[in-house]
Amino acid sequence: MDEILEQVKAICLTLPRGTCQINGSHATFRNPKKVFLYYLNNHHGDGIISICAKLAAGENKLLVQSDPRRFYLPAYIAHRGWVALRLDQGEIDWEEVVELIKESYRQSTSKLSAVTEPRL
Repeated sequence: MDEILEQVKAICLTLPRGTCQINGSHATFRNPKKVFLYYLNNHHGDGIISICAKLAAGENKLLVQSDPRRFYLPAYIAHRGWVALRLDQGEIDWEEVVELIKESYRQSTSKLSAVTEPRL
């Protein structure tokens, strides 16, 4: 497992009932019933390392418009509010990653009252 995946996994598993399923160089994170994050490494040979997170309606398109070098709309799930953040574009802003993961977790968990702060 690569270092970036290890860090993403460490963040996700600090969330209440967060689980991880590794599939080769990809990972799926659940809460445990719903997926709240995907980690993709060279998905379909695209050479990109990214996380895919669920946001409120329309926020995914705003992020892509604000920084299309780092954000993109992932195939098949973008129409449901998902956005991808590239983690292969230089130094990673881990605080931004944590915030994106926490928001995705909130979006996927209707009964969540509070999200604990992940430790880096």
